[in-house]
Formats: sequence, C-alpha cells, structure tokens
Amino acid sequence: MDQADQVAKAFVDHYYSTFDTNRSGLGNLYQDQSMLTFEGEKFQGSSNILAKLTGLPFQQCQHGITTVDCQPSGPAGGMLVFVSGLLVVDGGEHPLKFSQMFHLMPTPQGSFYVLNDIFRLNYA
Repeated sequence: MDQADQVAKAFVDHYYSTFDTNRSGLGNLYQDQSMLTFEGEKFQGSSNILAKLTGLPFQQCQHGITTVDCQPSGPAGGMLVFVSGLLVVDGGEHPLKFSQMFHLMPTPQGSFYVLNDIFRLNYA
C-alpha cells in the first residue's frame, strides 16, 4: 500500500466513523469553496454542507466500506478517493448500497480538506 492509499484509508476511516457518531464534527473537513452533491442536490461552503449532513432524516447511521480506490490528482497534491459500501440507517434490516467520491486537497498545515464530495445511493 503506497502513501496515497494510506492517506485515503485513514481519511475514509475518520470520515465515516465521525459521520456515524458525531455528524456535526464533519464541518472542519470542508472549507468555504468546498462543494457537496448529495443525490443530485448541490451545496457549497462548509456551513451549508454541514447543515445538509446534520439535517438528514435519520438519527443513527452505520457505514460499511466495501472498496476504497485512490488516485493522485493535479500538481497541487490533491487526491481522488472513490468509496463504495453499505449503509444502514436507524437500525434498518436492509442495507442501502452507496458510492461516494471525495476530491481531497492539501492544507498548509499538512492535512487534507474535502474540495468536492459526491454522494449517491445505488438502487438495484
């Protein structure tokens, strides 16, 4: 596993464990220029993205990650991370399949923020 794959895996672990336990903690992963497309709806800026994520109509959520694919992106040191997996909301018995793509960009502090985030449920 190369360094980009390790960064991608660490990001994915952090993102989904935070999503599942404390959605409001996701705000610091986004910046003002960040954009989320959630099931076709677009949201820009950390506060708008956080309002969407914290306002989703379920209390409990559990993500099970099936795949994580990663590619370096552009001269600025960005990274594309594509995730697929299963999602269980409010203890439902039928997991939903989902895909999510993150475009991560480096910060001056040496971490990453989410520039672009696209989420889709995958219906059979």
